[in-house]
Amino acid sequence: MIHSTLPNQADVVIVGAGAAGLYAALCIPPQYSVCLLTKEKLKVGASDWAQGGIAAAIAPTDSVIAHLEDTLKAGAGLCDRTAVEFLVNHAPAAIEQLVQFGVAFDRHGDQLALTTEAAHSHPRVLHAADTTGRAIVSILTERVLERPNIQVFAHALAVKLWLNETTNHCQGLCVWHQVHSHWLQAQAVILATGGGGQVFAQTTNPKVSTGDGVALAWHAGAELRDLEFFQFHPTALMKPGAPCFLISEAVRGEGAHLIDAQGDRFAFNYHLQGELAPRDVVSRAIFQHLNRPDRPDSGDCVYLDLAPIPASRVQYRFPNIIRVCQRWGIDLFAQPIPVAPAAHYWMGGITTNTENCTSIPGLYAIGEVTNTGVHGANRLASNSLLECVVFAAQFAHLELPPLEAVSRPTDLAPEPLAIATPEITWLDYQRQIQQIMWQAAGICRDATGLTQALNQLENLIEVINAEPFVAMIPMLEPEQTLQLTQTDQDNRVRASLETYNLLAISQLILSSALFRTESRGGHYRSDYPQTDVEWAKHTIVQGQKQWRSP
Repeated sequence: MIHSTLPNQADVVIVGAGAAGLYAALCIPPQYSVCLLTKEKLKVGASDWAQGGIAAAIAPTDSVIAHLEDTLKAGAGLCDRTAVEFLVNHAPAAIEQLVQFGVAFDRHGDQLALTTEAAHSHPRVLHAADTTGRAIVSILTERVLERPNIQVFAHALAVKLWLNETTNHCQGLCVWHQVHSHWLQAQAVILATGGGGQVFAQTTNPKVSTGDGVALAWHAGAELRDLEFFQFHPTALMKPGAPCFLISEAVRGEGAHLIDAQGDRFAFNYHLQGELAPRDVVSRAIFQHLNRPDRPDSGDCVYLDLAPIPASRVQYRFPNIIRVCQRWGIDLFAQPIPVAPAAHYWMGGITTNTENCTSIPGLYAIGEVTNTGVHGANRLASNSLLECVVFAAQFAHLELPPLEAVSRPTDLAPEPLAIATPEITWLDYQRQIQQIMWQAAGICRDATGLTQALNQLENLIEVINAEPFVAMIPMLEPEQTLQLTQTDQDNRVRASLETYNLLAISQLILSSALFRTESRGGHYRSDYPQTDVEWAKHTIVQGQKQWRSP
């Protein structure tokens, strides 16, 4: 059941209703009351869009050691080995729990079906056709709605974390819900808001992925780590008018070839593993191939040719991809799919440990919003859903003291959020941010572009700050909001809040990318193209301070 009236307090508040947030809610001991907040309706986040699958070493020919080594190798020297060991050791149990919940993974007879994806040395990726994320999220949503201790609130925007002024302990947050702001007290706040792909003009992420959790944590003074590392998926649908729909890595794992406009299978010119090299390598290969000076007519995309895969196998494994391609006039049985790289997954995020603790007591984080250390500089395919489930399961051990009532603040956000400014204006600001970031902090970066982008954002901030703000959110009442409908008010507040969050994370990404003077994993500097052993360290941000780990 979706609830409509926010309470004043709950034992635990979870922000985000993707795989991480849903699974965490199910794992929290039932004696605790839980408020689960989603800024949209349920099942619209990136987890629901995940196609490829979830990785676990469950085959007799596989091992957790092999899974560990593959993850460390893909992470390009920046993985936290302890965190990766935690991930792969708990993976089989996580799969067993998902099956018990009712997730219908594909099977071969009585055995769970496994496939190979890029940079995996063994078949270990479980899947449900090509909509694995949806299969998982749908089941978890059903289970959450059955739990009496969990209340779900849709269209609820997390605006600001609420910290105790004396102890700096997180004791709740401010939420915009139904045209009002609410201070919601909690003993634990869990950020499960996903990534920030919407900071780029080309992304496979849904519209909700605006970096909200990272921005919230940064404003509150939490430690963030490795924000420059963004993974660009090599194969997003590139068709005029079509969305950047992700063409799963599993398609290449099943045998599809990457070809250029001339029909050449070019990926092996850039890496011995060809199409099955790590994602950052394949994305960069496509980018470099399209920008070769000897091929000025190469166009803006390459092609994914599924002809090497038996048609019956394609129909069985990729029904959703077939449907989407058909919708945009592409018969993938008769022609290759036009593809190009797009922003896909943010390896950087809020620094957390294996207990999901951040640097702020009482504040936890899970999923893509975090930097647990398991992905390093480049996430191994199908480890993301696994990370959500494995780390969320730790909340089964959560112990909280009794909730004590505290006085609520009278102020709210550090910046006003404009009701007077139309939603379309905020969306235009967002598009400007996305174009700036795509040009300067996309697949290839350099100091000149990064510096110019930071200056452009400063100029944009000046323009935004000149908007005619009506009032601070906590002062708004329905009669003060220009007689707008509730939907229009909520849309304007959401668009403005997301714009501020995108501004915050774009500046953080740019400054971190400028700080790291090397190339590694998802971070490629054309002016520093080599990997530097001296930079096998984390970049850390806290407030306005930036440093690298010892």
